[in-house]
Amino acid sequence: MAFVVLFSTLSFTVESHYCGNNLVDTAIFSKVKNCGMETSATTTIKKNCCKDEVEVLEGQDKLKVNTFDDLNLSEQIVLATFAYSYISLFKSLQKQTTPHLEYAPPNLTYNIHLLQETFLI
Repeated sequence: MAFVVLFSTLSFTVESHYCGNNLVDTAIFSKVKNCGMETSATTTIKKNCCKDEVEVLEGQDKLKVNTFDDLNLSEQIVLATFAYSYISLFKSLQKQTTPHLEYAPPNLTYNIHLLQETFLI
């Protein structure tokens, strides 16, 4: 939904440069590159064959913002009931107690016969 709102409010321009009937460049977020045949102050050309087209695509600038108070009573009840039932789906877990948390582990006893590899046969 946020994606739709973002692109419905986005405005941008599309610029195109034509030299004669040929499209030279099209740019959306930057300036178009020209073909180099523009008239300058020193050179006089009787007919200019280049033209620039600028198309402005304007997005929506007025968004309707509704609040909970704008809804009628039945819509408020349905929305409140839905929110309450949705939140009650998530039950918290009981706190798990570990009974041996504060006790030290017992001292380890080693089997000397296995450590020394001495066996009575």
